[in-house]
Amino acid sequence: MIPEALPSGPTPAAPPPLLTRVDRAAVFLMLLGDEEATGLLSRLSPQELEKLGAAMMALGDIEQPHMAEALADFAGEAAREMLPVRGRNDRVRTLLDKALGPARAESMMQRIEPDAAPRSLELAKWLAPGVLVRLILDEHPQVIAALLLLIEPEPAAEVLAMLPLELQTLVVERVAKSGSISATAISTIDTLLTQRISATYGTAALMLGGPRDAANLINLAAGELRGTVLPAIAERDAPLAERIEEELFTFEMLFALDPMSMGRLLRDVDNEKLVDALKGLKEPERAPFFAAMSSRAADGVRDEIELRGRLAKKDVAAAQKAIVEIARGLADAGEIVIGSGNGEFV
Repeated sequence: MIPEALPSGPTPAAPPPLLTRVDRAAVFLMLLGDEEATGLLSRLSPQELEKLGAAMMALGDIEQPHMAEALADFAGEAAREMLPVRGRNDRVRTLLDKALGPARAESMMQRIEPDAAPRSLELAKWLAPGVLVRLILDEHPQVIAALLLLIEPEPAAEVLAMLPLELQTLVVERVAKSGSISATAISTIDTLLTQRISATYGTAALMLGGPRDAANLINLAAGELRGTVLPAIAERDAPLAERIEEELFTFEMLFALDPMSMGRLLRDVDNEKLVDALKGLKEPERAPFFAAMSSRAADGVRDEIELRGRLAKKDVAAAQKAIVEIARGLADAGEIVIGSGNGEFV
């Protein structure tokens, strides 16, 4: 039997893709379970995370053809006979963390990681420009210039814009004159950042991830993310959303209240709770509370603190948490302002 001749003419063009490459990656991630998706996201750079997160937020209803296209794109990538080296260090570190624990994993990575990037410099890439400025403001212009050359251009430009005018000139001049940055200089900057971050935020700040980091992102972001992001997280993981919520309002944030707001807060705080909460603070940290009281009332609270005797840390924490809850309610009602009042909390 002679087969029928195929029709002649040009081959029909392939239909145009329904999604961009970034959109296809976003759809693929949303098809994964939370654990698998989190593992992939943890290997991306801040810029990649921003693009991918924006795509995930912008996508509307995802229909079957879109999902099929995303899976086909992944299958095409997987067909390549190569695993790229990019992100390998982070992947190995993650595996060693799970197998050995953080301390032994870090020691092993120092032995095997080629040209390892200093940990604090890596963390600096994730810090908001305003935070970086506070950490380096009193450093020599040459040090600041070297740091700006070691981070991404966009945040480096924001840091530069936040510096005093006279310092901006000196830093730009040194950036223009810089050649290669020696390994010794990089190590020195990393040590400096480690000391500054530890002194300002504690050694725990050098560990990435967790509810506090998530809360800090919300605190630093523009807009009212608390009202949109937390309810969405609560639908998937209510305990996690609760832990993030607790970190959004910390007792230390109350130190920055203006006297009028502090006075409004203290009117609703039981005196016993206040004494317990202040018992765990040093005298300079108590000053904002005393400044909102009359001299007589402040002296009375000081006397009660002295007479209270030893107090368990858990009792101090419980009293502070109770006051934070009162402050949260007053802030939600618009009676006090915590932070700048424009959606950011500081």
